[in-house]
Amino acid sequence: MTAAAAAETAQPRTERLVHAVNVTKSFHHNEVLKGIDLDVDRGQVVCLLGPSGSGKTTFLRCINQLETIDGGRIWVDGRLMGYDDRDGRLYRLKNKQIAAQRREIGMVFQRFNLFPHMTAIENVMEAPVQVKGEGKKESRVRAQALLDRVGLGDRCTAYPAQLSGGQQQRVAIARALAMQPKLMLFDEPTSALDPELVGEVLAVIRELADEGMTMIVVTHEMSFARDVADTVVFMDAGVVVEAGRPREVLGNPQHQRTKTFLTRLHSEHDHP
Repeated sequence: MTAAAAAETAQPRTERLVHAVNVTKSFHHNEVLKGIDLDVDRGQVVCLLGPSGSGKTTFLRCINQLETIDGGRIWVDGRLMGYDDRDGRLYRLKNKQIAAQRREIGMVFQRFNLFPHMTAIENVMEAPVQVKGEGKKESRVRAQALLDRVGLGDRCTAYPAQLSGGQQQRVAIARALAMQPKLMLFDEPTSALDPELVGEVLAVIRELADEGMTMIVVTHEMSFARDVADTVVFMDAGVVVEAGRPREVLGNPQHQRTKTFLTRLHSEHDHP
């Protein structure tokens, strides 16, 4: 590696919020990520597309250290995730330090993962109170404002079982926003929803994009990716096959694997 290349790897640019270099990850000798490079600038929306098993979810989980990477490095806001770099050698951070890093990254899962015994507002308040030590009064005011923001201000006392899937996912988004994250990760946030509920969740994510939230979204919703993403990344078999502006990747893909995937998606959409 040249000195210039080493400096590029070691010193993320200030406008970049996420800087991933040669990230690898295996499970039981199965190499799921095979050297992923990805940059996300502040305020950008990046959509990750690709077939099941391509490594998209694993990569998201590596960014916020729900999975430990085997090789490469990931920085978020200039901080190396999960490790301390001492003269080129990596030392794993303590769990408490990793948890502190993770606080600044919101994640919304396919399944809503709400606490079933808590109301919507209690779900949103839980992390700020328990993790950040916020006062309950202050946390409740902000939780109410966040539920208003996702269109559920009138359902704050409802339990998850009393909410539709789309409403539960919107509570999950409010819960992630309650920690005031620098970065939001969405792992196929609409895949567990009935088709008629998809739009209400995507509308909330669109609003976040309009407000300048930096986001990485794993999705199969092509129209959403086309309208909202600044960059579309197509992954397959653990590698980035191609990346670029939505109109380029979705409208004029350069690689056969991308073309095949998009053709299959369109046919599934036309013939459910």
